[in-house]
Amino acid sequence: MNWQNDFNQLSLSSTDPLPELSLTYLASWGMITAEGDDKKSYLQGQVTCDVVKLSEDESTLGAHCDAKGKTWSIFRLFHHRSGYAMFQPKSAMEKELAELKKYAIFSKIEFLSSTDVLLGLVGKNAINTINSLSSQPGSVRPIDGGTAVQIDEQRWLLAVDKDTASKLCQSIDAPKISEEIWTLLDIQSAIPIVSEDVQNEHIPQALNLQALRGISFSKGCYTGQETVARAKYRGMNKRSLQIVSGDYSEALSENPELERSVGENWRSAGDLIASYSFNDNKALGLIVLPNNLDADTKLRLSSQPDSSWTIQPLPYSLDDDQ
Repeated sequence: MNWQNDFNQLSLSSTDPLPELSLTYLASWGMITAEGDDKKSYLQGQVTCDVVKLSEDESTLGAHCDAKGKTWSIFRLFHHRSGYAMFQPKSAMEKELAELKKYAIFSKIEFLSSTDVLLGLVGKNAINTINSLSSQPGSVRPIDGGTAVQIDEQRWLLAVDKDTASKLCQSIDAPKISEEIWTLLDIQSAIPIVSEDVQNEHIPQALNLQALRGISFSKGCYTGQETVARAKYRGMNKRSLQIVSGDYSEALSENPELERSVGENWRSAGDLIASYSFNDNKALGLIVLPNNLDADTKLRLSSQPDSSWTIQPLPYSLDDDQ
């Protein structure tokens, strides 16, 4: 039997706790790898995070922007085998890979779309499984067949070759659930998800990357830095990523539109960039909204005008103190 067919959707209500341990196959996620003598210096001049200071036992969020500071991708960067890996939604990788390669011909670097399998360990007992795979400390650990990367307190990414993935799926004693659980935890953590539909729309600060320590304001130049710096030092960013919650009567489309109340009228607030639907007709989502909206602004799904949505508190501060 193909192990990839063993993952089933987990039915959760909005009040249910997560399993203490589960394994998920991240089919819609991928990695771009960078190898070669110039990999560190080249990436340093392309992305918002500080590649030079990234140690082998840690990861960082980062963004790759166009010359105007608009985001091609938001990724998690870490050391992987003999180079670096950039973990991100698979749908964004084609454009992102082309942009990364634009000037690579002048450097000793090779960018590839990784063939590694991406698995996620989820739950408070995930660390026990990680410790059984690696005795090394740190939030990034080499393991047989690849690399284990800590995402947060209850999530680890396993980037491994196909044979190792098959073995892990047989040896890890945990329910196998589909990747929607990963999206739910990204939403709850307010980690931006830049899929193909969202590419080239927002500057990194509108996706809260400064609050997630994915922007270095002390490193050298990189593509789009002028816009990113202006947004910080001149207060030019007027938008931020927010968690929203509400109800639904019909299944949500992939990127449903929200409307906000303006007096007695309703105006478009934008599309959700990610959403998760619970089985009790409640849902969570991520959306980029104007910074000046009141926290109690009424929202609704444009396709379901009887729905009621609200802005929820973020799990981190948006104060830019880096």
